[in-house]
Order: sequence, then structure tokens, then C-alpha cells
Amino acid sequence: MILGLSTSTFTSVHVALSLIGIVSGVIVLYGMVRATRLDGWTALFLATTVLTSVTAFFFPSTSFGPAHVVGVLSLVVLAAAIVALYFFRLAGPWRWIYIVGAVLALYLNVFVAVVQAFQKLPPLAALAPTQSYYPFFSTSTSSPCERRLILCEALATALSDEDLVRHQGLALVRN
Repeated sequence: MILGLSTSTFTSVHVALSLIGIVSGVIVLYGMVRATRLDGWTALFLATTVLTSVTAFFFPSTSFGPAHVVGVLSLVVLAAAIVALYFFRLAGPWRWIYIVGAVLALYLNVFVAVVQAFQKLPPLAALAPTQSYYPFFSTSTSSPCERRLILCEALATALSDEDLVRHQGLALVRN
């Protein structure tokens, strides 16, 4: 039993939160790249991703391991993103802090989902039983490359935004 739920039910809730966080995070990321604010999706993404990281700490464990490190890192990054968005309203450097934090939190959630899929799903586990074979390596490393490209595009879009330029008191020059 975990928090009054059977381990199976708690795991299902944790996985559902994670999947909702990933889907809503991809939608938010798409909005960032398109310079479109998606407030409802953003709140859903941040809330479910925080809950995913928090609920992960309730699973039984005998020692502090890599999963805990990822969980702590995710919560720190999410805290910075939430502060940037809701307290500093993306003013000045808080805009890029939010973008980097949100993209990194999404990446960590996807990375953990990939690792868990290779551990728990028999067809994937058969492809990479020790998680050192090519299928696991290519799946877990292609995401960071794609995320870096998307992060750069999201940052470029955000940093060229007229609101940011006006907020910092700089003249907006158009060609």
C-alpha cells in the first residue's frame, strides 16, 4: 500500500500523471516554438509533471539511486520554471529560465518514460535486456538532440518577441 492505494493502483496513477505531463508538455513546447501562450496547457503540464516527480518518491526503495537524482533535478528545474512563469511573469531573464526549465522537465519526463518502457514492456526489454544495446541507446539519446534543437528554436522565438524587447527598453528594429 502506498498512500492508501494498492501498489498497482498507485503505479497506474503515477503513469497516468506522467503520460498527461508528456502530452501536455509537447503541446506547450509546440506553443513556445509558435510564440503562442497556452496557459491552460502550461498549468496542466507543470502540475502533472510536478506530481509525477513527487509521486515517484513514494515507491519503495532501499537506497538513493539514479531515479531519485532525476526526480530531485526535475523538481528543482520545475520550481525555477514555475517561479519564472507565475511570480516573475517571464520578465527579463526569467523568460529563458522558464523555457529552459520547461523543456528540461519535459525531456526528463520523456527520458524516464523511455527507460521505464525498456524495463517494463517485454517487447522492448527483449530488444535491449541490459539497456546497453543499440535500440535503447538510440532511443534514449535521440531525444536530447531533438530537444536541443527545439530548445534553441523556442529560445530564439521567445528572445525575439516584441514584448521582451519592449520590456527591456530596447528599440525594435525591423528589416
